[in-house]
Amino acid sequence: MADTLLDAPSFTDKLLAAREASRALATTTTRQKNAALEAIADSVMRNESRILPANQLDLANGRENGMAEGLQDRLRLDEKRLAALATAVLDIAALPDPVGGVVRGSTLENGLQLSQVRVPFGVVGAIYEARPNVTIDIAALALKSGNAVVLRGGSAAENTNRVLVEVIQSALVEAGLPAEAVQTIDEFGREGAKQLMQARGFVDVLIPRGSAQLINSVVAESTVPVIETGAGVVHVYLDESADLSMAVEIVSNAKVQRPSVCNALETLLVHAASAPRLLPEVLARLRSEGVTIHADERTRALFPDSVPATEEDWSTEYMTLDLAVRVVDDLDDALEHIRTYSTHHTESILTNDLARAERFLAEVDSAVVMVNASTRFTDGGEFGFGAEVGISTQKLHARGPMGLPELTSTKWVVRGAGHTRG
Repeated sequence: MADTLLDAPSFTDKLLAAREASRALATTTTRQKNAALEAIADSVMRNESRILPANQLDLANGRENGMAEGLQDRLRLDEKRLAALATAVLDIAALPDPVGGVVRGSTLENGLQLSQVRVPFGVVGAIYEARPNVTIDIAALALKSGNAVVLRGGSAAENTNRVLVEVIQSALVEAGLPAEAVQTIDEFGREGAKQLMQARGFVDVLIPRGSAQLINSVVAESTVPVIETGAGVVHVYLDESADLSMAVEIVSNAKVQRPSVCNALETLLVHAASAPRLLPEVLARLRSEGVTIHADERTRALFPDSVPATEEDWSTEYMTLDLAVRVVDDLDDALEHIRTYSTHHTESILTNDLARAERFLAEVDSAVVMVNASTRFTDGGEFGFGAEVGISTQKLHARGPMGLPELTSTKWVVRGAGHTRG
C-alpha cells in the first residue's frame, strides 16, 4: 500500500483537484452536462468486457472472505444490471437541470429585486460499501447538479469501482469536462475514508451509504456536514379491513423481490381481528418462496411453520429471506411498535378504511409512508429521479429518495439600482 501511495497523487492533491473541477462544473451548461452523461452511458456499455470481469474478481474475493449473500447481491453486476445503470444515466440527462432554478423571489417596495436560486454544493463526498451501482448513480447525479464527487467505495468493490471511475473519467474528457470531476480515493484505504470525514473546507457534504455501523461511524466521526442515509427496518401493517389478495401480493413483493436492499420489508404487523383471515395465506406464500418466519406467540398459533421471534428480531434489518411477524391489538398498537423499532425509512399500511389510512400517514414519522403499496417503491428511479444518491432518513435538508435538487443548496441573488439602506 505504501508503494502505491508514493506513486499516486496525494490525498490533498485529489481534493484540491476536485475543488477546481467543481468550479468548472458550476458554470457548465446543461447541454455540456447532458453530453457528458450520454458519453458516460455509452462508455459503460462499450466497456462491459472490462467492468464485468473486474466485478467477478470482487465477487470471488467476497465469497472467499465469507461475504454475506445479501452483500454479494448488492455487489454483483451482470449485463442486465449494467444496462440498467446506463439507462439510469440517460434518464438523469433527460431530467430538468436544477442549477439556476428559482425557488422563490420578490420585488421589495423600494424596487430591490430578490431571488433565491439553486446552486451546486461544490464537492460531494460519498462513502459506501459493496455497491458499484452507487459509483455510477452518484457520479451521474453529481455531474448533472454541477458537483464534483470524491468516492470511497470500499475494498469489497475496489476492482469494479476502479474500472468504473476510469470509464467515467475517459467519458468526461471526451465531453470536454475535467476528469477530476469524478475521483476515487479507494487506494488510500480506511485511512482515506477517515481523512475524507475530516476534510472540512475541501468537501462540502458527505453522504454515507451502507450498513448501520458504517453510517453511524460517519455521522459520529465526520467534521464535514453529513446527509444521513439510514438502515431500513421497514414495516407493513395489515389493518383489520385489508384485502386478502392484495396482502398476499404486496407482502410477497415487499419481502421477496429483492430482499438485500434497504426498502425491503423486514417486519410485518397484523391486526388481531384480521390475523386468522390473512396470516395463513400471506405466510404460506412467503414460506413457499423460501422466507423464514420469525413469529410472536399469536402468529405461531396461527402459523406453526415459523421460529420464535426474539426481541432482537424487531430491530433487525435482515437483508435476507427472513421476516419478523407480530400480531398487534389494533392500529394504536401498530403505531407504538413502529415508533419503538422503526429506522424511519419506509412504512406501509394495507387497509380499506380511509380514516385509518389518513391517520397512519399523519402519525408515522418516516421518510416515506404508503397506503396499499409495496415498500419496494421507495427508490429514486421509481420516483422518477433517474437514480438516487441515497434515501435520507434525517429531517434537515433532504428526506427520502435524494435526486438532483437534493444535491443543491441555494443562494440569494439581489439586483439593485444604486439602492442604499436608510
